Amino acid sequence: MTKPDIWYVAFGPDKSLKSDASAAGTVRTTKTFKSEIDAKLFARQIVAKGWTATAGTLNPHQPKQTIPASKIE
Repeated sequence: MTKPDIWYVAFGPDKSLKSDASAAGTVRTTKTFKSEIDAKLFARQIVAKGWTATAGTLNPHQPKQTIPASKIE
């Protein structure tokens, strides 16, 4: 049996910056991962692009964990 995805990264253009993507109405997207390490690596790539990202565990996974954008770098 395969291990389920329990981590997510929600990401999108940084709304505080005026860019073509945010002007076009690009919305936040979410991607799921099987491990915390994979989620963190992906989130760092998103932040390096100048976008914002948050990460955490999916419900009903316990204990619930959330990683705000300020802690991803």
